[in-house]
Amino acid sequence: MAGITFKNVVKTYDNGVTVVPNLNLEIKDKEFVVLVGPSGCGKSTTLRMIAGLESISDGELYIGDQLMNAVAPKNRNIAMVFQNYALYPHLSVYKNMTFALELAKVPKDEMNRKVKWAAEILGLEPYLDRKPKALSGGQRQRVALGRAMVRDPEVFLLDEPLSNLDAKLRTEMRSQISKLHKRLGTTFVYVTHDQTEAMTMGDRICVMKDGIIQQFDTPQNLYDYPCNLFVAGFIGSPQMNFIDAEVKKAEGGYKLCFGEAEVTVDKDLAAYEGKTVICGIRPEDLHAEKQFFGEGNMIDAYIDLDEMMGSESYLYLKYAGQKMIARVPARYAKKAEENISLAIDAEKVHLFDKDTEKAI
Repeated sequence: MAGITFKNVVKTYDNGVTVVPNLNLEIKDKEFVVLVGPSGCGKSTTLRMIAGLESISDGELYIGDQLMNAVAPKNRNIAMVFQNYALYPHLSVYKNMTFALELAKVPKDEMNRKVKWAAEILGLEPYLDRKPKALSGGQRQRVALGRAMVRDPEVFLLDEPLSNLDAKLRTEMRSQISKLHKRLGTTFVYVTHDQTEAMTMGDRICVMKDGIIQQFDTPQNLYDYPCNLFVAGFIGSPQMNFIDAEVKKAEGGYKLCFGEAEVTVDKDLAAYEGKTVICGIRPEDLHAEKQFFGEGNMIDAYIDLDEMMGSESYLYLKYAGQKMIARVPARYAKKAEENISLAIDAEKVHLFDKDTEKAI
């Protein structure tokens, strides 16, 4: 069993700066968990505490049932894959993969078996005699993964391993790492600032800000039910539109009023009647195909900029003095400096308290 548990963990550096004030987190055995958030949110520090590369100022860290606070990194049975690969440039791929095994005095036959197994899974068999400089970025990252695999760790830690790769390679490596997790059946903890990586790879995602967990849930629940303004803005690309809207009573419910728009929502907003709330609308929930949504809940917005993305377009809009983004099929898109009528999918509108920024 290789679940990971943080109990009231604090990390304060010698200069008195606390980057993780009170972390409580439980990662299940064999789970793929992604730690995500902006730079400086504490996600890499959290990963390094699991690895033992950062000491814990207070609290308790368990891997399985064992308290790890005072256990040296080499005795934790974890393997870490870094952003910069950290390969030995003077050693072959084979030697890079067996380096830790040689230090552990693993028999040669067993080393060969493990390297052959890892190389076959990762497609590295033709490159075992090459030096890292003769490999592409994606191949080097696979070598780093292979070096971790041959150690049979209980936990894989991956610290932004794809950030140095180009877009095509990142997509390819995302799927390879996901397949690897399923094949190995090992606990994976993955750090990234890229929410696309988080959404496509993680069983659960831990969204962090200033060392504090904002929400820890499945990708779909984070997308559909963000708990606050920060999570709503962080998850989704392009990010959610946030608009100040006044709540008014309507027949059979309540409506959100901003500019000339009156969006009727099926929510009990009695406590907010006459007040201003933050209305969150994802770009994909602004529809140019208004015939599917009727003529209600419409806005007529000015297009400030249009970005053609192939099958779809991102339209940067101005409406009622507020900026918005719409993500529409290319066939419905219009050009900059034109107006466009868009229907708001009222069933998918998110509402947030203006003072607390929590979801309503």
